[in-house]
Amino acid sequence: MADKELTFWDHLDVLRRMLIRILAVWFVLAVGYFLAMPVLFDRVILAPCDNDFVFYELLRWIGQRLDLQGDFFTQEFHIRLVNINLAAPFLIHMSTAFWMSVVTAAPYLFYEVWRFISPALYPHEMRGVRKALAVGTVMFFVGVVLGYFMVYPLTLRFLSTYQLSSLIENQISLNSYIDNFMMLVLCMGLAFELPLVTWLLSLLGLVHKAFLRKYRRHAAVIIVIVAAVITPTGDPFTLAVVAIPLYLLYELSILMIKDKPDDEAGGEEN
Repeated sequence: MADKELTFWDHLDVLRRMLIRILAVWFVLAVGYFLAMPVLFDRVILAPCDNDFVFYELLRWIGQRLDLQGDFFTQEFHIRLVNINLAAPFLIHMSTAFWMSVVTAAPYLFYEVWRFISPALYPHEMRGVRKALAVGTVMFFVGVVLGYFMVYPLTLRFLSTYQLSSLIENQISLNSYIDNFMMLVLCMGLAFELPLVTWLLSLLGLVHKAFLRKYRRHAAVIIVIVAAVITPTGDPFTLAVVAIPLYLLYELSILMIKDKPDDEAGGEEN
């Protein structure tokens, strides 16, 4: 391949041009989000603060259809944020625009990585890497969507209404809201990269199918603990919303990787 004839400095030049293109895309997206942020903040980022958010409407609809009277399905919810830091609105304006550009530029980032490494790959390796990058991109956005529409609203509703004492009035600051919003949504996106990470580890020979099958029960316990940390709510529904997709991703990881030749005949434990 022609790429294999390039010198070390030629490879560095290709990498430099790739990084410049990625930074340019991030910058353009960040500027666009910065200009549109007043609208995006009201209609997207702050949407979980209002009672008419789509997921709250869904919960009330489920409660009406199944005649469920618990607060989880019937609760009316609305919070107002407060700001106590003079520079916070401007800094959050910039940081939120930046992080939204990073998230939405993920497909282009994967595409540039593919362009950079593909000339050095053999045909059978190209098929595997192409599939992994495509699956990784889709799964990342599935995790982000799940985090935004389900996990974060449930967490916000629980934590903002939780009272340690009736003498304490909860007032949610803008910084606290944004920090938790970004952390939780991005964490869900990254958590859905589990199959891709497992596949890459299998290529390095660090994990294999028999190993994942053997420690399936241990993984289930760890997943429940992680889900409980991500969503510190008291109801099993919220825990299941996070834990079940993560466990399904673990099972998908098992399906995506191959057995080592000496493991094909055994080692399966359910």
